[in-house]
Parts: sequence; C-alpha cells; structure tokens
Amino acid sequence: MARTCPFQPPGRYAELRATTPIAPARVWDGSRTWLITKQEHTRALLADSRVRINPARLPRLSPADGEAEATRSLLTLDAPDHGTLRRVFIPEFTVRRVRTMRPGVERIVDGLLDRFGTLDRPADLVAELALPMSTLVICDLLGVPYEDHAFFQSRSERATRLMGDDESVTALLELRDYLDRLITTKSEATTPDEGVIGTLATQGLRTGGLTHADVLDNAVLLLAAGHETSAAMTALSVLTLLQHPDAWQELAEDPALMPNAVEELLRYLSVADGLRRSAAADIELDGHTIRAGDGLIFLLASGNRDEDVFPSPDAFDIHRPARQHVAFGYGPHQCLGQNLARLELEVTLSAVLRRLPGLRLAADVDALRVKEDSAIFGLHELPVTW
Repeated sequence: MARTCPFQPPGRYAELRATTPIAPARVWDGSRTWLITKQEHTRALLADSRVRINPARLPRLSPADGEAEATRSLLTLDAPDHGTLRRVFIPEFTVRRVRTMRPGVERIVDGLLDRFGTLDRPADLVAELALPMSTLVICDLLGVPYEDHAFFQSRSERATRLMGDDESVTALLELRDYLDRLITTKSEATTPDEGVIGTLATQGLRTGGLTHADVLDNAVLLLAAGHETSAAMTALSVLTLLQHPDAWQELAEDPALMPNAVEELLRYLSVADGLRRSAAADIELDGHTIRAGDGLIFLLASGNRDEDVFPSPDAFDIHRPARQHVAFGYGPHQCLGQNLARLELEVTLSAVLRRLPGLRLAADVDALRVKEDSAIFGLHELPVTW
C-alpha cells in the first residue's frame, strides 16, 4: 500500500480499521500474516510475551527480503537476551543523559542555520539542515568521526530501503565493515574514548560483558536508524508547520507549546511504519485466532490515526493530548532513542521558528518526491526559501 502524500498514510488504512481491524493477509511467499491497524490491538500484542521478533520467522515482504543473518542487536533479540542487552544501553539514552546533550544539539543546529545566510535560494532543507543535524548529533553520541558523514549517510539511506534489494544489502555490509574497524580501533586505544561506541568497546569488551559482535550489531543499528529517522521527521515536521501557518504562529509566540507539538507531529507523521513480528503460540484476540508461526505487521501509522483514541485523527492539532501515540512502537522493544529524537525535534524546530520566521516552501507540495521504497518514510528533498 503506497504512501504518496507526505501527511497521510495510505487511504486503505482507514478502511481496514473500520471493516477488518485484524486483517488476514498473505505476503509474497503465501505465509499467513495479519495486519494490525488499531492502537488497542497494537498495544496488546506488542506487550504480549507470545509475540516475538525472531528474524527467521518474520513475514517477508518480497523475494529479495531474505531471512536475516543471526545478529545480536536490540532489533533481533527476544527476552531474556533483549532485556539484558538493553540494560547495557539504557544509561546512554535516559532523560537525564539526553538532557545534558541539549547545549550540544543547540550548537549544532545554530551552526547549520548560520550558513543559511550564505546559501543560494531556494535551498534544500533536507541537505542543508535535516540530514546534517541528525548526522552530527548521532556522530557526537556514538563517537563516529564526522569527516566520514558522507559515507554513512549514503550507506544508511540505501540500507533502509524497504524491499531489501542487492544495493541495500551491499550498503549494510559496507556500514558494518566501517564500524567493525572503528570498534577495533577504539577497543585498542590506551585512553578512554568518548561516545557510546567507545564506552561499549572499552568497558563492555574489556569486562567481558559484551562481545565484539554485540557492539558491532548495535552500532550499525544506532547509526543507521538514529540519523535516518530524525532527518525524515525534521524535514516533514517543517513542511507540516509550513502547511499549518496558524500552528507556526502559535509556536513562534509561545515556545512552551513545542513539546506537545512534537508529540502531535510524531503521531501525525509516523515515519516508521510496518513493524514486523511473529506469534510464538496461539493468540486469541477480538474473535480472531492468530496461530503460532503466523506473521504480524503492525501498521503504526494506522494506530496513530485510530478514531477511538484520537478524535478527528486526520487533523493536525498541536493542542491535542497525543503522548499515547505508538510512533516509537510499544512494549519491551519500544524505541531506545525516543528521548533523543524528541530533543532533536524540539531544538531544531524551535530554532527554525526563531531564526527563519519568513521560511516558505519553494515548490508545490504535490511535486515533492517522497521515499516510497524506504522503511523510513520521508522526503528526498524540501526546497525552501526565506
């Protein structure tokens, strides 16, 4: 189901919620799969211990979407291994830890916006702000040299393409090779290294709590997912506010509204969709029997437009209580980096409103190219002037 509008999920989602909220479906290889479209069912299943993330049993979206190799990342492990590994990473992503990052993120955003005075107009907000902001932040967090940003920007964009073609597999392998070398370098360093990778490579590897593969698999995950999602959300959020000038004006006049506006943007845009799981045992839910071995695809963008949870769900409303959205998933695998994602959006959008009050779109919305082939929905570019 193609998503072609930057602001709306596929129209079929609303039809499914109304008629078949737990919808039987078949993917290309004929295996039994269920589409989960309402938030109530999404939360119930994602919190159910019988719902697993084992990559070998996930529904495959195309012939090229082969079974994943055995890895030990937060995205491929079930309990109890997932909880053990997640506890190693949690200290780097707590609200308190992320709060200490605010001055650094503010400096990054202000530095990028300083350059707007020298840019030709129109300029591409994706290339000039959204991508470099998210890249600089994740580089700083992980301890990845920023001089390598062009390499891993291109590789992570290709690696997250939805259908997993040969080019995306090659890009993922190149990212792994790069990070493999970086982890080895940091683990052999005689002085402590800043950044998550350095911390894990020295403390985790030297104490025996982590293996080299543990650090590598999760470094790939954090690097690729950490900047692609934030870049997509930043560009789409700016576009959304430009299309809702009343909200733009309110936020410019009252910055205290921004945290709630960010929650509404996360709900409204839902850039990460189609979360895949499988059932490890039979599950009875709302009159349906999900059999052991069945695949599950959670349409998070649909759950975030659930009329039973969000009145007038297709309307963008910065005053809406939207914190109960499932944009970051739900349950034990809920996105580890959500506090950082919120910080990046709050800081970047607040700075844009303050420093570029005359910002406006320099292209027709219908002409914008959206990423239909990516696991992370977004824009290829966003032409703006000011």
